[in-house]
Amino acid sequence: MEIRLGTIGSNFIVHNILRHVVKTPGFTYTAAYSRSEEKAEALANQYGADRFYTDMDAFLADPEVDMVYIATPNLLHYPQAKKALLAGKHVILEKPFCTTARDARELVKIAREKKLLLVDAVPPSYCPNFEILRSKLPKIGRLKLVMTNFSQYSSRYDKLLAGELPNIFNPEFAGGCLMDLNFYNIYLNVALFGKPLDADYYPNFYPGAGDTSGVAVLRYDGFVSQNAAAKDTWGVNFVQIEGEQGYLYATDGSSGLTEVRLVTKCGEEVFNEQPNPDRWFYEVQAVTKLLLEENYGEIYRRLDVMLDVIDTLEKARKKAGIHFPGD
Repeated sequence: MEIRLGTIGSNFIVHNILRHVVKTPGFTYTAAYSRSEEKAEALANQYGADRFYTDMDAFLADPEVDMVYIATPNLLHYPQAKKALLAGKHVILEKPFCTTARDARELVKIAREKKLLLVDAVPPSYCPNFEILRSKLPKIGRLKLVMTNFSQYSSRYDKLLAGELPNIFNPEFAGGCLMDLNFYNIYLNVALFGKPLDADYYPNFYPGAGDTSGVAVLRYDGFVSQNAAAKDTWGVNFVQIEGEQGYLYATDGSSGLTEVRLVTKCGEEVFNEQPNPDRWFYEVQAVTKLLLEENYGEIYRRLDVMLDVIDTLEKARKKAGIHFPGD
């Protein structure tokens, strides 16, 4: 199987993916789509695609495109992914995947019925250090506390302060910090510990916009997880998982996981199997392997995790009074 890729979107994440795609055997970058002809043409030229589109129907009708990568504002993920799947295309879908569990379940249903590959694009979950974190959990005994922080001051917050409303903060596009940075924290919890019993979110809002920072609290049987994220501050990003026999600490937070430290009464060990600091490198390598092997079992297992992530996010944001079009 050769992956002939078309892209929807032109933001920085698309560039982060494509600079690895063009160097990865098994991938061919075929076509770019954007509503802006200038952006579509520039993207195609930069990464070697031989065509570009501003017409979505024409793009999806192209027989030379068999897989579509979608990285657009959050609210567009569901309709664009659905349209691509119904056109018979495999799909790689950026986080936060969908805004509602209902929409996510429908996409998974269509993919299964049409025997298509629907792949989540969550870089840290494909990184070697993520598996190290998972494998070392039994060493720290029964869990009691989990704490994560992902604070990254956004240049688009400056635009918000200047009176603009960027999509990333616009509720009309399902923007906000919970669906962006805190997504990584929630995903890590669900992927490691399963779906929580309950979820709450305590946001900071900017007038006329969505949440710019906040804390999500997930309750599990026997332990609690506190997850902070901010686009209006910066701080030390980390993951700390505490058990009765010790703790695990990951540097650079749930999005980076650049080093994992295991501390118990017996001593301390440090692990790092990511010599390349670019997490998108590991995502492209892992996704390529899944796709070329047509590993439906692992892809659908990951989708089951994603459905629980979306359900948790939806429950927490609605309890916090955050509602999006289409809810």
